[in-house]
Amino acid sequence: MNNILKISLLILSLAFLKPNQASAQAAKYKCMIQMTNYMGEGAYIVISLIDGKGQYEKTLYVLGSDKKWYNSLKEWHKFNSKKSTNISAITGASLTGGDRGVSVIEIDKAKINTGYKLRFESAVEDQKYNVKDLEIPLTTEALATKSDGTGFIRYVRFSPN
Repeated sequence: MNNILKISLLILSLAFLKPNQASAQAAKYKCMIQMTNYMGEGAYIVISLIDGKGQYEKTLYVLGSDKKWYNSLKEWHKFNSKKSTNISAITGASLTGGDRGVSVIEIDKAKINTGYKLRFESAVEDQKYNVKDLEIPLTTEALATKSDGTGFIRYVRFSPN
């Protein structure tokens, strides 16, 4: 009986240990996006983790919840179609001209300062598609400063959550 109790306690402790280890590996950041003052529909924006070779590794956040418009984010859509994942937990409302939005994203700590980038891809209906509206080196220095966009995004700021 004593061995059964010990094994049960061991299994329970391992079950609780795994989630804690995962959260210790990820850092949460508030990501504030300030849009330019453009005219038109809401922008769909994808925040992706890009590896050192320029390839998509993971979708971190999607602004815009209507899946029928995801194909307007052409490069990300190619990646997402091949490696489709459930993105409902990391999806929020689109942003329109002049809007400001704050989202919380999780970044694997092991990816920081190792050659990865964060790519902000944006698209607005009947307007220009920006595959690299903004790319930020995934470094502690870059995460601590304001980064300017080149399309619909005016700038992005991060702060630890």
